[in-house]
Parts: sequence; C-alpha cells; structure tokens
Amino acid sequence: MTLRIHRPAASAFALSLSLALSACGGGSSTPLNTSVNSVNQPVVERHNFTLDLAASAGGLSVPEQSRLADWFETLDLGYGDRIAIDDAVANDAVAEDVAALAGRHGLLLSDGAPLTQGHLAPGQVRVVVTRSTAEVPGCPNWSGQNRTTLGNGLSAGYGCAINSNLAAMIADPEHLLEGAQGTGETVVMTSNRAIDSYRNQAPTGAGGLAAGGGASGN
Repeated sequence: MTLRIHRPAASAFALSLSLALSACGGGSSTPLNTSVNSVNQPVVERHNFTLDLAASAGGLSVPEQSRLADWFETLDLGYGDRIAIDDAVANDAVAEDVAALAGRHGLLLSDGAPLTQGHLAPGQVRVVVTRSTAEVPGCPNWSGQNRTTLGNGLSAGYGCAINSNLAAMIADPEHLLEGAQGTGETVVMTSNRAIDSYRNQAPTGAGGLAAGGGASGN
C-alpha cells in the first residue's frame, strides 16, 4: 500500500509543527538571560521625616524636648535610622539635647543633613530622620512559568525569593549599597540581634514540653 500525502496537507502539517515548536521555545524575541546574574535585585529607597523646633542659645526648651521625644516614639525610631540637624541657629546646646534624646534609642547624630523642602524660620532648628527601605520590585514574577528555555536561560523570576528575603531581613538597608563600615570592635546592637530574637520567642515545641515536664516533676 502506498501512502500519498497531498502538498496542501503536508504544508499545513509543517506549519502547525513549526508553531508548536515556537510556542515551546517562547519565541525568539523574548530576552534570554544565560548568565548566573539575577535581574531581580533589591532597590533601596530613602525617606526623610522632619520636625521643626524652636531653639535658643541654651538649647531646646523642656516642651520642645518633649515634642521631639514623642516624635521619636511615634516614628518607632530604631537601628538603621539616621538623625541629623538642619539648623538655622548653629548651636552646640541644641545638638546635645537632640543627641541625648536620640541616645535613648541607641542612635547617634549623623554629620550633615539631607536636603528637605521648606525654609526654616529664624530661631528654628529642623531635625531630620532618614529611614531606608529595601524591596525587589516586580517580584514574584511568574510571567515565564509556561516557557521552555531551550537556550538554557534563567526564568523570569530567578532571584526573587532569595533577594526578597534578604531585603526583608537586613537590619540596615543601606548596607546593601555600601556594606557596613566597621571599626574592628564588636557592636552589641548588631552582634546580639539574632540571639535576642531567639530569646524573645515564646517556648514552643519540644523545648517547651521539656520545660513543662521538668517543672511538674518530683
């Protein structure tokens, strides 16, 4: 028996096969990342918060110090925040008052204040708190989940998981840009962070059961 295929049928079969193969390959116009570098990288953003206070040659008054202390509490000031003074009244007493309130949160004053909007009135001082945040935009990215990378390239979401976790866990997002500038001495605030996190957790699991069993013994 001789099998004959007419040309129109053969052409249609070849066309459908080529379309199927092109669909599996994702198309030649799709960018292909064949390196080991992730295009999904953390992006660090800085946010400035300002508070204008009345100042004098003797520093900040008690009511103004109370305003500043309440403002720090409202911002939930913590590690990674940077505090600076933009003052029209150059006054060491003001800096000492601000530094004393910042010290309650374990922070020091930074040199130089970032540019902020608005002008200071005579006799006022502006306290600027700079807070950095980090995130990986566009993640998770499932746009290429049905794509077969015949060129052995990376998926569109490659790097989303580890870089998003890194951006969420890092104590100071600024360290993603330039790293920590250490002096060789141990800083308790950073060295004990993981230990304190473990200690502050409520006892659960086997450890909690063991502690309960010991307490109810003999």
